[in-house]
Amino acid sequence: MKVIIDCNVWISFLLGFQKELIRDVLTSELIDVYVCPQLTSEIENVATRPKISSRIHEGDVEKLFRIIKAYCNVATISRQAKAHVRDSKDVYLLSFAETIDADYIVSGDNDLLVVEQYKNTRIVSPAQFRLIIK
Repeated sequence: MKVIIDCNVWISFLLGFQKELIRDVLTSELIDVYVCPQLTSEIENVATRPKISSRIHEGDVEKLFRIIKAYCNVATISRQAKAHVRDSKDVYLLSFAETIDADYIVSGDNDLLVVEQYKNTRIVSPAQFRLIIK
């Protein structure tokens, strides 16, 4: 199963939430998590914002990127999604999902969640995905 974890879920993990979900996803032999340069850039950008960085420990972002490097597959977006989403900044995730033929995008972003499905990719919340993998 190919999965993309949206930036907001990774940031939630950095803040101490979603630990069980991330652990279960990254250690599952049935799940392959994918990241792309745009996603890792977004994670870095959001994690260094004062509102977030003031709530995490020094070095946590580096630890997160070591986890991502160790457990995730890196791919480059090669297709452009032709989808209408409320937030145009989310189009890259749909493009990435199309590129790798992802089964799921796991996101807490309502602008993505209302889409529900893009081509072969279901867009689900962390809670929904937890139920799917149990």
